Amino acid sequence: MPGLKRWQTAPAAPPDLLARYRAMSAVLAQTLYNRGLTDETIAARFLQADDPAAGGVLGFRGKRLSIDRALSRIRQAIKSRELIAVYGDFDADGVTSTALLMQTLRSLGANAVAYIPHRVDEGYGLNSDALIRLARQGVKLVITVDCGIRSSVEVEDGKASGLDIIVTDHHTIGPDIPDAYAVINPKLDDVAYTEDMLAGVGVAFRLAEALLTIAGVGTGRNGTGPNAPVLAEDLLDLVAIGTVADLAPLNRLENRALVKRGLAMLNQTKRPGLRALAEVAGLKPGSINASSIGFAIGPRINAAGRLDSAMIAYELLVTRDDARAADLALQLQNLNLQRQELTRQAQEMIRGQLLTAEDEPLIFAGDPSFKPGIVGLVAGRLVEEFYRPAIILEQGETESRASCRSIPGFDITSALDQCADLLVRHGGHAQAAGFTVVNQNIPALRERLTALARQALEAQELAPTIDIDMELDARAIALELAVELQRLDPTGHSNPPPTFVTRGLRVLEHRLVGKDERHVRLKLGRNGLPPVDAIGFHLAEAYPNDAARVDVVYQLEINEWNGQRTPQLNLVDVRRASS
Repeated sequence: MPGLKRWQTAPAAPPDLLARYRAMSAVLAQTLYNRGLTDETIAARFLQADDPAAGGVLGFRGKRLSIDRALSRIRQAIKSRELIAVYGDFDADGVTSTALLMQTLRSLGANAVAYIPHRVDEGYGLNSDALIRLARQGVKLVITVDCGIRSSVEVEDGKASGLDIIVTDHHTIGPDIPDAYAVINPKLDDVAYTEDMLAGVGVAFRLAEALLTIAGVGTGRNGTGPNAPVLAEDLLDLVAIGTVADLAPLNRLENRALVKRGLAMLNQTKRPGLRALAEVAGLKPGSINASSIGFAIGPRINAAGRLDSAMIAYELLVTRDDARAADLALQLQNLNLQRQELTRQAQEMIRGQLLTAEDEPLIFAGDPSFKPGIVGLVAGRLVEEFYRPAIILEQGETESRASCRSIPGFDITSALDQCADLLVRHGGHAQAAGFTVVNQNIPALRERLTALARQALEAQELAPTIDIDMELDARAIALELAVELQRLDPTGHSNPPPTFVTRGLRVLEHRLVGKDERHVRLKLGRNGLPPVDAIGFHLAEAYPNDAARVDVVYQLEINEWNGQRTPQLNLVDVRRASS
């Protein structure tokens, strides 16, 4: 099934349009054009990454009955010293959301506890048994973060136990909206939010920001609680982590602004846990970017909920003790190493089955040995390799849980909606979702989802595609361009790092590096110019060893070594030169 990746270069923008982009190179202008920023004023705002919601409580506009109702109930609970539970999800978005809201509530004097369900024992989202236990422990108000929008039955069970429940979430809305005390989701009409693509932590942050604003924090009055007062700005390091780790789109101005501000805070964070985590991950304070979150910080926070309890990661984020932070960071490091090995083993098992299977439009596989915390990662890896939607199940005795990852053109959550009669529960986004299914329904589910995928994708060539911003002459590769392209940061989901192709570079040196020699390092010659270094992670197998010249697709980066800054190519793909 897997084959050569297709290189697809974006069409050149009209020269007269590029001329309207002020104070930038044609390369940056073309890159902005490729991202749909065809108006120079909007493009300028994008580069500035100013927060469009700044100056307005929560950034909510128009009807806001749910928000006002939620704020009033939370303030009442704080004043009356009612026990509040913040109920989060076990991924990085949910964990950062929980830590953020707990820190806010406690700084305002609230009597609050955190609750994050165990992935294996309780599963995703609100859990009726957990809500009943919280009520018996004296909890009066439950505030969900990053979950709850599809938990109508569980909300009813919680209400029957005497709980008031405020749902804050960002996931796709189902056919029924929970009848909670208040529901805050940017996708709801009665919220009328300026931006409907916030991560769960973004929604939690706006709620926290409103509570702090109403309490006068940062305007001359401080919180009254036993914990140190917190400013909204102090929470942005958590917002950046949750937003990037949850793949919230970074082409949206508000996410972009929150992450940019959050990265500034993260690079000077006061949290012992994040300092310790950066140390075990090999990150240097001052150089942490969105990629650092995506490949180092996020996976380690996620590892807790995948293989153990997400409360380990929560404790790391909220502890003020350096020794405790170091111990928790080491625990996350070890869990992440274990997660990597389990993911590799499962991926290899399924790959062996796929290479001998028919060419299906959808990957549907499972095994009782799969850990529930790694099935989503395996699905994602298989989508990258085979460019098909992937559904991977952790098979139980009577029920199985699955994680789904998809490709453009196939909305996996919409497809699951069309299979709701076969499912116990489901939810998610267009390209990432999860569900629980009774085992006897699995064959019918597989057949229906495969048919839906075939119908949706029949006109597509199912081959991995690398989107290239433009072709660059070797002479254009320069430190000055690499510096200018940093204006696009933060890059990530829906705002990928600019990607270029350069052809016919001479191979001066090449060697395999890294564990198991899976990576390739090159020195590439340019006629009449200094050679340029290149690194290709996981490209050793694809590299044409006897090639004298190569065509390369890459992202232009800055390499800093011994006080010297030079341009470096981070290779996305490499082939023998076409001519």
